[in-house]
Amino acid sequence: MRFIVSSTLLLRNLQSISGVLTSSQSMPILEDFLFHVKEEELQITASDLETTMQVGVPLNQSDGTGQIAIPARILVDTLKTFADIPITFDINLEDSAIEINTDEGKFKLTGHNAEEYPRLPQAELVDTFEVTSSTMLMAINKTIFATGVDELRPVMAGVLCELNEDNITFVATDAHKLVKYKRTDYTPESVSSFIIPKKPLNQMKNILTEDDEEKIQVRFNEKNAFFHFNNVNVICRLIEGKYPNYDAVIPKDNSGTLTVDRQALLSAMRRVSIYANQSTHQVRFSITGQEMVLSAEDLDFSNEAKERLACTYDGENLEIGFNSRFIIEMLNNLNTEEVIFKLESPGRAGLILPGENQEHEDILMLVMPVMLNE
Repeated sequence: MRFIVSSTLLLRNLQSISGVLTSSQSMPILEDFLFHVKEEELQITASDLETTMQVGVPLNQSDGTGQIAIPARILVDTLKTFADIPITFDINLEDSAIEINTDEGKFKLTGHNAEEYPRLPQAELVDTFEVTSSTMLMAINKTIFATGVDELRPVMAGVLCELNEDNITFVATDAHKLVKYKRTDYTPESVSSFIIPKKPLNQMKNILTEDDEEKIQVRFNEKNAFFHFNNVNVICRLIEGKYPNYDAVIPKDNSGTLTVDRQALLSAMRRVSIYANQSTHQVRFSITGQEMVLSAEDLDFSNEAKERLACTYDGENLEIGFNSRFIIEMLNNLNTEEVIFKLESPGRAGLILPGENQEHEDILMLVMPVMLNE
């Protein structure tokens, strides 16, 4: 089997899926890329059993078809050293000997039998829907930072995708913060839900672009989800279990409404949080009608900070504490000029909303308060 391909094109596509690879003592072949040559295209697969990515690369020329597993690290490291040149792969499928030739050099390595590579899940008995690349990227960016890491609650380690009659909703929570991102410009054919793990979402996040209106075809069944876009396939095993009833924890009647410039608050939070206790990261919000004061202190090191901000507040004067890291993450993932906080009391969850929603989208962020130091 022999084929010729552009070195930079091959490297770019290998790097786009290499994040899936894992070191596996039980299955060393998972440290390999699976190459499948068929006519004028090279299909490359990377997998860790839970997540699989495939990418199609056009070939300059090919002679013969077949499959072989090639060690990923040595191949990628070699390709990084080349300029943009055509390179030739000569592969003996009988003994898995691989020879890479350029005009000036020859490189030999040993691959592995493709038969040892794990079989991929098949898209059987699936439901299907489509979203644009930009919508999918937006949903990932808005939610993935709020996922949990608690091994005792694995369902929180992923993003819930809910298909409703008149919308698609993405939800993530770690029990301290929650994000709900709804799109009302989609009408799925069926009502269903599934939980997508973080790893495949992070991999797609690295490939998708904001201004791309290319359609992503999403297929799913009880065990797996299949994403197809451009020349890429992503297959992931879904997280099993029932997602928490997130609507039950969202307060519906917080009476205090705080409106503040998002960038001004974000900048102030970054400064004040430097002086906060390094275990609680607590920043105190002291809010009155036209003014809020952010303050933080770390008694162990006698550090203290205080900053005043203009705002509009409709409600009873309030002092409430939040983990500054959570607030900064949420403000970073909103893009409106102003943000709105819906607050009630020092012991009740606060809501963070964009000053105005974009057309067809609805974003709600929830953050639990932390107990104030008296």
